[in-house]
Amino acid sequence: MNAHPASPADAFALTPIGRIESDYPDKFGIPRQPGLAPAARARLVLLPPYDDPLTVRGLEAFSHLWLTFVFHQSPERWTPLVRPPRLGGNARVGVFASRSTHRPNRLGLSLVELTGIDTAHGGVALELAGHDLLDGTPVLDIKPYLPWAEARAAARAGFAPAAPPQCPVAFSAGAEAALEQRDDADSLRALIRQVLAQDPRPAYRRGAEARLYGVRLRDVDVRFRAEAHEDGPAMRVVALVDEAGFDDQTPD
Repeated sequence: MNAHPASPADAFALTPIGRIESDYPDKFGIPRQPGLAPAARARLVLLPPYDDPLTVRGLEAFSHLWLTFVFHQSPERWTPLVRPPRLGGNARVGVFASRSTHRPNRLGLSLVELTGIDTAHGGVALELAGHDLLDGTPVLDIKPYLPWAEARAAARAGFAPAAPPQCPVAFSAGAEAALEQRDDADSLRALIRQVLAQDPRPAYRRGAEARLYGVRLRDVDVRFRAEAHEDGPAMRVVALVDEAGFDDQTPD
């Protein structure tokens, strides 16, 4: 068969229907799949003219949604081969055999939990949980999730047959004390645990190391390091640094 390159007539103009307000202000640290951090919260704020409450009538009857979105902070370039983190960041597979963010059209698909619908403030905002979406993400479409049609227990999952292993997470005394001063202490603690348990470091960095990392969650920079553990690395939260630059780090 002859290949037919795309022509301008084959192009489609897509308009965002809304944007994400997220617990994840930066790409680093976002779980690599939805559902891995159930404590993650977000709002999908619909944009005019899609912010008419009629557009979401009946949506409250569904517990989960598919969101089609754009990886807006990923480069527009793409390559036929990518290095999935699940393969250690070295082995290559075809871009269409991966869920890489570096792909043609930069389209993403995420299954999220719908926890509420806000139509009381002159528009429409969907309250979401368990997401993997960067703050500011443009959303192109929303569709209800149908478990009887879309959950296949016998489906094969290639090089990612199960959820990734999780690391133990501990907090320093200073970080724990800082958490206790916040109104969102419980939910932020859960979010930090769930994010760091995935080991957000680059795939090629494994095991214990003295290097201090930082991942931004909500309005704080969570400083952590990987320490030795009998089953692999354990993540230790050393300090929380808020937007004003306050560093609560204290020695244990």
